[in-house]
Formats: sequence, C-alpha cells, structure tokens
Amino acid sequence: MKKITINDLMRWKQEGRKFATVTAYDASFAQLFESQNMPVLLVGDSLGMVLQGQTDTLPVTIEDMAYHTRSVRAGSPHSLLMTDMPFMSYATPAQACENAAKLMRAGANMVKLEGGSWLVETVRMLTERAVPVCAHLGLTPQSVNIFGGYKVQGREEKQAEQMLHDALALQNAGAQLVILECVPARLAAKITQALDIPVIGIGAGADTDGQVLVMHDMFGISANYMPKFSKNFLAETGDMRQAVAKYMEDVERGIFPDEEHTIA
Repeated sequence: MKKITINDLMRWKQEGRKFATVTAYDASFAQLFESQNMPVLLVGDSLGMVLQGQTDTLPVTIEDMAYHTRSVRAGSPHSLLMTDMPFMSYATPAQACENAAKLMRAGANMVKLEGGSWLVETVRMLTERAVPVCAHLGLTPQSVNIFGGYKVQGREEKQAEQMLHDALALQNAGAQLVILECVPARLAAKITQALDIPVIGIGAGADTDGQVLVMHDMFGISANYMPKFSKNFLAETGDMRQAVAKYMEDVERGIFPDEEHTIA
C-alpha cells in the first residue's frame, strides 16, 4: 500500500471516487486495516466509550489521544491518520497549537476539531503552522450536553443554512477535510457539492465523498447500541478482513449507506 496523503483525497473528490474511513485505536487493528488498503484511519475520541467504557467522550484527555495515535501509527505507516482533539483541548488558538503538536509528534497527519465558525481563527493558525485540519460539523459528540443528547442536526432550515455557512468558513480558513455526522442526506449532499475539499459522512447519506464508521459498529461488537447509520459487516461476511473489504467496496460503489442506513 502506498502512502496516502490529502492530495490523494482531493484528487479522488475531483474524480468522483468515493473512499472509506474507519476508526482505529491500536496497532493490531491498524495493521489489519492497512493490509486491506484502508486509505484513512481516525483515532477517535470515541475511544472513551468503546475502550474506556465511558458514557460519552468528555473524559478523554490529550494524553489518551497521543498514546493511541502512536499505537495506530505503529501498525499503519501508510494510511492517512487523523486524530481527534478531545474536549477542551482547543478552547483557544494557542492551546490548540500546543495540543495539536503533541498529536502530530505522535504520528498524526491531521487533527480533527468539532465546531463551527468560532473555530476559524484556530483553523487558520493551525494550518499556517503546518498542522492540517479536519473540521467536524453536525452532531458533534463533545457538545452532547448542549444538544441534550445525540440528536440529528440540520433539519431546521436556519440550522442547515448555518452549517453550510460554517463549512465554507472553515474551508476558507484552511481546513482540508470535513466530517458531517448525523445530518439529513439532502443537506450533506448540498454541503459536499458546495465545498472544494473532501467531505466524509457518518449518518449523512451516500452523496458525500467518503464514509467513516466506528470499527466496533462495523464489526457488530458495540456493547449497548448500534446507530441507525451503522452496519455490521462482520455478520454479513463472517471474517474480519472480508468485513473490511466489503465495507470499502460498498462505499466505493456508492451502495453504502443505503436507504436503511440514511437519515432523511
């Protein structure tokens, strides 16, 4: 597998080639994913829930994220590796730079931040200092207490307009990738068309440039809850490597997510 860069993702968007992404938290699974040519891995702060047994992502620290980033990079030297910046690790631009440096030194190629236009200055400062940024819009899990739970975002016209505005503002500030989580498929398609940079969806329909799943959901081993937008590919194939290959193939062909796994 050749080393994947943001330039590859940009080219794929221009070519209309869809791509898959999956979360990873350790060297063994990272190696498994790379052996199947998974182009993008995300060290998600979802580790707070799927590894640590927390009820949300808020307890996760920057040290946790750096540790798991080093582990994933050891198992996957060639995938494009994104790492979440956890709760309150980027409250100010200066704090964001300090903490992003820890993740980049641990092996990340890009950091992911949850939030809208209020992050413009932070994104600009990071990218000017050679830290690539993925912006995360829609259902941003670190805001669970503001939202009052894990709820679909962007169904109201005003909220949808704001999300599009935020996406454009973050792109203009230097973000090179956007993740849309739990937004109506029509809105996700509109934002994807409006942006020059790739858009990855999770619960955002099939019209985004790529898809991401939490690995525990993809393998059907999440402890208590399977989101509507996720699919157990292991149950379909009976083998982990085949499950990864099937997920990637279905994303590339545009048949996952289907209507059953799409938020209207």
